[in-house]
Parts: sequence; C-alpha cells; structure tokens
Amino acid sequence: MTNASGELTEKEIIQRVQKGEKQLYSVLVKRYNAYLYKVGRSYNFNHADTEDLMQETYIDAFKNLSQFESRSSFKTWIIKIMIHNCYRKKTRLSYKNEIDQEPEENDTPMFASDNNNTNRIIQNHELHNTIENALLKIPLDYRMVFTLREVNGINVAETAHLLNISEANVKVRLNRAKTLLQVEINKAYSAEEIFEFNLIHCHPLTEGVMKNVHSL
Repeated sequence: MTNASGELTEKEIIQRVQKGEKQLYSVLVKRYNAYLYKVGRSYNFNHADTEDLMQETYIDAFKNLSQFESRSSFKTWIIKIMIHNCYRKKTRLSYKNEIDQEPEENDTPMFASDNNNTNRIIQNHELHNTIENALLKIPLDYRMVFTLREVNGINVAETAHLLNISEANVKVRLNRAKTLLQVEINKAYSAEEIFEFNLIHCHPLTEGVMKNVHSL
C-alpha cells in the first residue's frame, strides 16, 4: 500500500526488496544517511570512518532484513545496528570510555525542529567548528543521548532501548548534555546543522552501498 503522497511505504519497500527488487533498497539508504552519519560522528569518528561504518551498517541490515520486525521502526532498527558497529569499532581501537555523572532530570526540548520529514532537502552550508568541537568534547554517554533525542528526533523510549538504559537516565543525560552545550547551541544553529551529511555525499555513498547489495 502506498501513502497519501503516492510513495511506497517503508513496509512495502522492505517486502519488495526481500522479494528480489534490490534497487528499492537505495530509497532506504538515502532516507537514513543523515541519521546514521550523526550517530557515527557522535562517536568521534571522522567523515571517512563514519561513511565506512554506514556502509557496513547498510549491508548488515540488508543481509538481516528477514529478522526485522515491524514492531519497531526501521529507523530505530538500523540506528541500533549503527550504534553496535560504532561501539565495536570504538572498542577495537581502544577508545577511552567517558566518565558518567549524575545531573538533575529535565527533559525540556531544546529544539522545535521537525525531524520527521526525512526526505527534506538538507541545506548545503558548513557546520560551525565551535558547535561541532563543543559537542565532541562532552562525554560520549551525553553526546549519544543528545544526538539521538535532539538531532535525530528519537523519542525517550526508543533512545532508552537503543542505549540499553532507563528512560529516566535518558532524561538525566539529556539535561546534562544541554547544560554543557547550551551556550554554543543557542548561537543560531538548528539541529539539522549538527554533523550535517550534505547531499554531495549522499549519492556516492548510496551508490557504494547498492554496488555491494547487488553483489550479494
């Protein structure tokens, strides 16, 4: 069944891909490139390493499409795979774990941006170094919660599921992240500008994923 705009639904795309229409997988790749990119950059990987992890994640997801259950969204499912791959790479490279703290709980939204329109054209402009550097300096636990909640628009329950923490802890960590970033983030930069995955990168990465998909 198609949606009101005549586009294929996510469920229909997955079903048709599983039946052999591999090219349709590129629709999902383009749809979630920006989300996966922000996750990878939040783990402090550079652009090239993040793209490698995205490729790995898309191939892992393709190979395991039969295991996808519609009880959760494909967005949540593939982000969880990306987080797993980032964590595994981080562990292999012996990254130092960040120290957790215990801030007070406050889940007041920092942004009012609409993260649901995943097909929106991303503005082509540079990310301000001050904002990026400030986000990369805060502990990983807070950085990941902030990225999932405020940048990728994942709700509290899904964020807790993705990170294997309680919903209360999500709110606590988010508040601490906001405290650390409030001054920088309020300098006229929207959520979409943080770790921006420009359209100039989307097409080459999608082509790379689909080349591997067609070889499977």
